Amino acid sequence: MNNSGLDERLAAVRLIAMDVDGVLTDGRITWSCIDLSGQETLFESKSFSARDGLGMGLARAAGLELAWITGRRSAIVEKRAAELGGVHLFQGVRDKSAILGLLMDRLGLAPEQVLYIGDDLNDLPAFGAAGVRVAPSDGAEEVRLQADWVTAAAGGEGVAREVIEAALFAQECAESAAAAFLDALTRSRSEETACPPN
Repeated sequence: MNNSGLDERLAAVRLIAMDVDGVLTDGRITWSCIDLSGQETLFESKSFSARDGLGMGLARAAGLELAWITGRRSAIVEKRAAELGGVHLFQGVRDKSAILGLLMDRLGLAPEQVLYIGDDLNDLPAFGAAGVRVAPSDGAEEVRLQADWVTAAAGGEGVAREVIEAALFAQECAESAAAAFLDALTRSRSEETACPPN
């Protein structure tokens, strides 16, 4: 982060929205063909960073909204969003700016309260709707040039975590968010391991 006014802008953020392929993943889409009982079936696979997932838990603990806006449709993305919980998921989106605008209206947010992370040309319209624009280090050059901040992380390698932590530090709530996250984690684990009453 080398923009001197960026911390002040991150302090106002209430919604962190992002693309999926190339931001939460490295952008690769792998198809495998498996023979199941004489029938070939195609399977799609993607890899997500566990660091990003934990970062989203921190964001939720701090009361931030999260959104994934992707041009593709994928059962894997739907599963990952459900696993993490609390993610506004929009798939098969052609006009990311329009969807981001609708979500901002629904949440009552102004552009300066919205951060968008995108890696490729189809993310540029969403950049126009967001007050803070972020690109991964390996994003398309045109996107990096229009970004307010280019992360140190590449797509699929902790981009969201880097951005979330920066926002939480700018909002002076990184420690309280981590404490709330760990407290919730401890409570859920103790519920899982608690012995039933006799």
